Amino acid sequence: MKLFSFCAVLMIQLCIISLYAQEKVPFDLAASQTMKRIYQFFGNSENQLLLEKYPFDENFKADYLNNSEQAAQQKKYAYLWPFSGSFSAVNALMELPKQKKEYQKILDKKVLIGLHVYRDEKRLPIGYASYLNTAAASDRFYDDNIWLGIDFTDSYLYTKKDVYLTKAKEIWTFVKSGEDSLLGGGIYWCEQKKESKNTCSNAPASVFALKLFEATKDSVYFLEGKRLYHWTKEKLEDPTDGLYWDNMGLNRHVDKAKYSYNSGQMLQAAALLYRLTKEKQYLIDAQKLAEACYSYFFQDFSGQEFKLLKNSNLWFHAVMMRGFISLFEQDQNSKYITVFAKNLHYAWQNMRDEKGLFYADWTLKNRKEKKDLLDQCAFVEMYARLAKLNY
Repeated sequence: MKLFSFCAVLMIQLCIISLYAQEKVPFDLAASQTMKRIYQFFGNSENQLLLEKYPFDENFKADYLNNSEQAAQQKKYAYLWPFSGSFSAVNALMELPKQKKEYQKILDKKVLIGLHVYRDEKRLPIGYASYLNTAAASDRFYDDNIWLGIDFTDSYLYTKKDVYLTKAKEIWTFVKSGEDSLLGGGIYWCEQKKESKNTCSNAPASVFALKLFEATKDSVYFLEGKRLYHWTKEKLEDPTDGLYWDNMGLNRHVDKAKYSYNSGQMLQAAALLYRLTKEKQYLIDAQKLAEACYSYFFQDFSGQEFKLLKNSNLWFHAVMMRGFISLFEQDQNSKYITVFAKNLHYAWQNMRDEKGLFYADWTLKNRKEKKDLLDQCAFVEMYARLAKLNY
């Protein structure tokens, strides 16, 4: 009898725990809590810089630099690209009305102070280097700077603080210096290795320019955004499925790898062009590309009634989501946003460790102790952007 009572109590407790675990956390709370974890575990008391991995890995080598010498050098703090994820994350939180004051203060007193240490004024035009300006000179990537330019422009559009727009324009000058007439135009990936023109430097440059047009009403930016969109579509679109390849070398060899942020930025550019021109073809482009992204970057998964995001760079998926949101703002089709929301509820319930940091594996088969800063920032951005949509 006692055993039966004990089992009954245990079953009730397990049911309560199960129900609690399945509760859908408000996305604004998920975003703000994760942001706090980032500063708790990746931050420090000495400066406003962030670790790239937690726990700190002294043997870490950045495999995304395309520079084995620089990658081999031990770095205490994050490279620019992962650090910039904190800019996007705080920006997205700042756009939640109840969070604006808190996160604008964090933007100004933490993010931008840390970002300034990457600013390279020794080489002209001024741009942001891949590592700190207190270290040996490092490569400067056009796409790294474009993401910053988009963030500064978004900050301006939401706050109307001129200092943000000034920074965005300065970055645009650097980005434009990365284009020449080879391959009919197009922006290179890396200033020091002008070997390829990549979707990741041209699609977001189109988005950046179109946002600058919204901020300034200067038609030069609109024309640049439209031109870069069409250049990328002509050179790097896969005609079989409408998704985008990674890059074209100066020898015209095409790297046909497909990443979610590349197609996602072309999706966002198309949606923005439709919003600005009302030309139907841009809406058709965006809708076709959205369905192609959904078919390619999501997968059926046992036990789930919705498609899960495929394992890939989580920040790539966050950037792709920006494109889906821009399309949703135009056609009000909630299909894709709903799937993202279900993925993020799933992630909150299943993909966090005891510290509240996220694993990177959607299938839950490969849970690694070390966590990447950029992954955590990606989740903050996605939760905050869905919260803004009242999901």
